[in-house]
Amino acid sequence: MEETGYGIEVGSFIGILRGILYHPVTDDHELKWISLQELESKLLLPVIFGQYNRQDIGRIKMKIKSKEFNVRNVRYIVRSADKNDAKALSQVRLQVDGETENLDREKGENYIDESGFKQVIENDTDSMTNLFIVAEVGSRIVGFARCEGNKLKRSAHKVEFGVCVLKEFWGYGIGRTLLNESVSWADGNEIKKITLKVLETNRKAIELYEGCGFEVEGILKQDKLLSDGNYYNTILMGRL
Repeated sequence: MEETGYGIEVGSFIGILRGILYHPVTDDHELKWISLQELESKLLLPVIFGQYNRQDIGRIKMKIKSKEFNVRNVRYIVRSADKNDAKALSQVRLQVDGETENLDREKGENYIDESGFKQVIENDTDSMTNLFIVAEVGSRIVGFARCEGNKLKRSAHKVEFGVCVLKEFWGYGIGRTLLNESVSWADGNEIKKITLKVLETNRKAIELYEGCGFEVEGILKQDKLLSDGNYYNTILMGRL
């Protein structure tokens, strides 16, 4: 078993992702359970000396603990996305784009295929300011959400939130849950601000965002042309 000078087992990152660390350098060989926050503090010195790189910590920080919810007999799980989800995510995104005009695209526009989603998931996994989570009913992905940051120092403190849910599963609180989990992740990872865009006609979404602490920060006038031939405003919202 290879160990660092800090008593951390090098091959234990699977356990680390679960918030569990075996600490073998003790007199009584006890098992020690620690939080991710405590884990990260233990990793700071090894990172400085090159024993772990910051991508390892990024992979930990972008993860959320899988949680199960039950709303009106619909049981679903919210968890971090992985590459095995890529094909299903491509299909869900395409379907949602054809079910609502609340999003930016018409069905088929700006299409992302399976390989594209694999790349997105890999990028989010390697970033300390990105999050990609999914909602799953049984073995079926029915919605997802992302928080996307950037590497520019002047705006590295904020992320942009986006979410979509299959119309068949509207009304079960899935969008709200994806939002809540994203906000909790941001608050726990020193993200200072979350921004989003929402169509002015999507009143339920606006009320949901306001209930979670988002405020209107601006309006993009006549920003979207919808199927009725009319132009509609996009609302810019943010949460500090």
